[in-house]
Amino acid sequence: MRRSTLLVAIVAALSCFLPLAAQANTGAQAGSYIVVLKDAVDSNGVAQLHAARYGVQVGHVYSYAIHGYSAVVQSDRLSELRADPNVAFVSRDGEVTATAQTLPTGINRIDAEASSTYAADNSGGPAVAVIDTGIDSSHPELNVQGGTNCSNGRPGNFQDGNGHGTHVSGTIAARNNADGVVGVLPGAPLYAVRVLNNNGSGSWSDVVCGIDWVRLHAAQYGIKVASMSLGGSGSDGACNSDALHQAICNADGTVSFVVAAGNDNANFSSSVPAAYDEVITVTAIADFNGAPGGGAAATCRSDVDDTPADFSNYTTSGSTDAGHTIAAPGVCILSTWKGGGYNTISGTSMATPHVSGTVALCIAKGNCAAGDSPAATIGKIQNTSPAYGFSGVSGRYYGNLVYAGGF
Repeated sequence: MRRSTLLVAIVAALSCFLPLAAQANTGAQAGSYIVVLKDAVDSNGVAQLHAARYGVQVGHVYSYAIHGYSAVVQSDRLSELRADPNVAFVSRDGEVTATAQTLPTGINRIDAEASSTYAADNSGGPAVAVIDTGIDSSHPELNVQGGTNCSNGRPGNFQDGNGHGTHVSGTIAARNNADGVVGVLPGAPLYAVRVLNNNGSGSWSDVVCGIDWVRLHAAQYGIKVASMSLGGSGSDGACNSDALHQAICNADGTVSFVVAAGNDNANFSSSVPAAYDEVITVTAIADFNGAPGGGAAATCRSDVDDTPADFSNYTTSGSTDAGHTIAAPGVCILSTWKGGGYNTISGTSMATPHVSGTVALCIAKGNCAAGDSPAATIGKIQNTSPAYGFSGVSGRYYGNLVYAGGF
């Protein structure tokens, strides 16, 4: 398991200046500088003049963004150069290091970076439907193939006005492109099924509309997983006990539903769709360093490393619900955000896409099928090793931690 952030040292644009050869040793120290000239002077002409007058070794010459040049200057000539009537000021040059791509702690914690798909092109699928607030389809990290809008009557406009759906999407499938963040199944196709408004709320009729759209298009678009980081009050029962349950049951043989347990620090038996036996229900753990073992200091919010998140819903050992429950990182999760940006937030909503992406990964590798039962799928994507897991709470069951590194 890699603990470190992926960093790429880049020498780029005007800011990366390779050291030029030092002049003959005169006892003075040579240093690299950027000489900014006064406006309206000829940068090339003055640079050559200074080379002859002050012995500077000219590198880049700038004539548009600024007037000036880069150079190696002997320390005993620096004061003369600064006093030259053509010089506005002299800046010290230096090395630039750019952070190109971050391995989020949640992705690291479930070992997604150890999967053979991590550096692969996964644009061929399987696809994941994100039933949420929409997705920023112009985000460079996300492979958004289409979608629908059940939230406000404009089916073609599935853009994310909240940020939540875009955040979920990045954890599932942000590209491994040396920029931003990376998801569990990098570059996988995403479908934005907007059922929540800009405030992150909606109705059951909107959610059923979204499931209906997924069921209609699943075969056509290769959608194998539906990620639902949402929920409301309700309880389990027969498939025909309510419309939402019926919709999920009717689509369950085609698509695997992965849903959030909820953030009430309570038993999710009174929350749906989390309580339905036909879904994979995801609880949240706190992990602050992407590694097992505990003890890491909290970052964006107070909690205890490698323990259940203090807000996460749960079930009880031996209950029917325990058979479709699994845990994933959900505290201080960095991912994509609307407007092409990034954000760090917490919730079982953030844990859910770690599992959604892992189920898609398992299907991509042929180890899982969308028609598998939640218990069968969980049996293939969990890690029960004590060294890999996390501390539980007496009387509560959060499931074993999801594991993506075995595919």
